[in-house]
Amino acid sequence: MSTLIFGHKNPDTDSVVSAISLSYLKTQLGYETMPCILDPINKETAFVLDYFQLEIPQQIDNVKVQVKDLDFHITEGIKESTSILSAYNLMDKEKIATLAIVNQLGELLGIVSIKDIAVSLITGDFRKLETSMDNLISDLDGNLLSKGLWYFRGNVSVIDDYHKTIRGLLGPEDIIIVGDRYDIIEYAIESNVQLIVVTGNREIPEKFLIRAQEQNIAMISVPYDSLYTTRVIDQCNYISKIMRSTNITRFSNRDYLDDVKETMSQSHYRNYPVVNQDKKFLGFVGRKHILNPKRKKAILVDHNEYAQSAEGLEESEILEIIDHHKLGDISTAMPISFRNNPVGSTATIVYSMFRENQVKIPVSISGILLSGILSDTLSFRSPTTTPADQAAVKSLNEILNYDLENYAMKMFKAGTSLEGQSIDEIFYKDYKEFNLNFYKAGISQVFTLDIEEVFRQKEEFLAFINQTHKKENHDITLLLITDILKEGSYILYASKKTNIISTAFNIPKKQGGFIPGVVSRKKQVLPRLINAIELME
Repeated sequence: MSTLIFGHKNPDTDSVVSAISLSYLKTQLGYETMPCILDPINKETAFVLDYFQLEIPQQIDNVKVQVKDLDFHITEGIKESTSILSAYNLMDKEKIATLAIVNQLGELLGIVSIKDIAVSLITGDFRKLETSMDNLISDLDGNLLSKGLWYFRGNVSVIDDYHKTIRGLLGPEDIIIVGDRYDIIEYAIESNVQLIVVTGNREIPEKFLIRAQEQNIAMISVPYDSLYTTRVIDQCNYISKIMRSTNITRFSNRDYLDDVKETMSQSHYRNYPVVNQDKKFLGFVGRKHILNPKRKKAILVDHNEYAQSAEGLEESEILEIIDHHKLGDISTAMPISFRNNPVGSTATIVYSMFRENQVKIPVSISGILLSGILSDTLSFRSPTTTPADQAAVKSLNEILNYDLENYAMKMFKAGTSLEGQSIDEIFYKDYKEFNLNFYKAGISQVFTLDIEEVFRQKEEFLAFINQTHKKENHDITLLLITDILKEGSYILYASKKTNIISTAFNIPKKQGGFIPGVVSRKKQVLPRLINAIELME
């Protein structure tokens, strides 16, 4: 199972490129990993990945335990034309209690259990047979004497009477079991029966074999006596005759463990078939498989809070966290590698990990790491910028040899375009929730080169902010509109205590006020809000 590497919800460029780059590094070090995203990428990130010709990581909904994560019994199904006896022998050999019956595409048709077979032997109609010559020869150790039909569906009779007493009783729907009664064999051929089963491996005169072949009547000899053959021939029937095909409780391999447990608690079966999204049978899952489930393995980048991470994170096994934000609320049962450096970008930390492990950085990975650092530090305009970020970009650019300012502006221009985006899309594309001294805050940040476009929709943004504020039961809901060139931010907000905002940023109590020099949500907005909250208490 691959270890999933992913950043926070509503991923920014730093989050995505850190996951991709770290996954590449881990692969070079011999680990099996897969970079992922929790939500669609933004325009800036799309520009970066396209620029360096890298694929968008797979999007995952959550990291909850699913059936596919369980160590369930993987097995192949049997064909519907398999005989009951062959199915039983397989179950006895493999020590399994349930078999799946599948079609030629591997799709689940039904299931059969040892109990089903036992019931069929007690209540089954021994006079009806529906099977193939292959099954009869295999199950009865038969020897083909005369070719005829290869598939049979008829009435079984054991005949030991004088042939004249059964005159008019045999026809094309009949299958007979007979010993060395040649008169009966001759009459059966005259009656054009489907199949003649000769018991005891009796020698059959050539003339009867020739006549049977001429009339396309199948004939086989078996080594058993008529009594045993009569008992066993019913078990040569197709397994599909007794399989259960309706009201079968089955699970998809994508079903979640919690749902599986609930379903199992309301039923009494030992084994449940598992199918994939194409309805193809994969195996069986039982109660024993859910006792100690395998958890998804995860490495988190650019975050360390449950609210910003994948749903079901508490069900996963977190192996490592690499971040540059404040300490969050994620906890683990076992010690893990936790790397939290006070730098401007998680990509800077990942770059240093390449250097520490002496792994060569290819051009594409160099490009996205450089982009992640420039994005998170606003091309070194943000106060979060550190000498480590600048040194990392300088080293990475020795491989790329870019005009950094020119490339950064191209990236920002691609990422800050608001054309064609709804209010909802703009607000949530870089949105995070925080717990600030027991205050629940939702903060969105929009970087743009076109402030006028945002303020043309000011009232719509305010209505959306107030709606979100009430729906999420926030204490504070902010939209930070950051002007990259002006190196400051405008603020639209909703707050249960209106003076928290004016106190935090030293601005009048009005919407759309400009805060010079404030471009970092992490290093400037959050600390000021916390200070204001403490002053209010």
